[in-house]
Amino acid sequence: MTFYSFARAVVKSIFQPWYRIEVIGKENIPKEQGVLLCSNHIHNFDPIVVGISAPRPIYFMAKEEIFRVPVLGSIVRKCNAFPVKRGMSDREALRKGMSVLKEGHVLGLFPEGTRSKNGELGKGLAGAGFFALRTNCVVSPCAVIGPYKALHKMKVVFGKPIDMEKMRASKASPEQVTELIMSEIHKLINEYR
Repeated sequence: MTFYSFARAVVKSIFQPWYRIEVIGKENIPKEQGVLLCSNHIHNFDPIVVGISAPRPIYFMAKEEIFRVPVLGSIVRKCNAFPVKRGMSDREALRKGMSVLKEGHVLGLFPEGTRSKNGELGKGLAGAGFFALRTNCVVSPCAVIGPYKALHKMKVVFGKPIDMEKMRASKASPEQVTELIMSEIHKLINEYR
């Protein structure tokens, strides 16, 4: 058993009953091939909740400050996360994200780049569109819905993959692709809220 599997099982046994997490649409995540999983971001626990809800291990980009925290940094790294410098183009993080997708893994992103202060979906950054256009990965929207309150029901919804063929064929910009991804996340939030 890998550290990731062990940590996921332990955390799931605590979070699942505490937040009464209902998972919808797991079957929408392909069992193989690279997947760009894009979710809204309402709480610091989102990577954990999405990670324990997904049917496959996820490699998350996480702000580099987390990796400097003793013990936590080591745990986060063992759970497939890798650092990204916020507020600038981080070529090393982009290269790592591309290799995760090309090797057939799941790359988890929060396109807003930071937590929403009011719980509403914000504007997405171009990074999500960049990964979607530069690889032949499946692009899957995800929505985390609900209050992070003990014993109040939450939902994690994995939507159907977004058809990227037209976007790639029309030479869409990363910004346009990110807008499409955000609109699909928004639809999931409205449908399942």
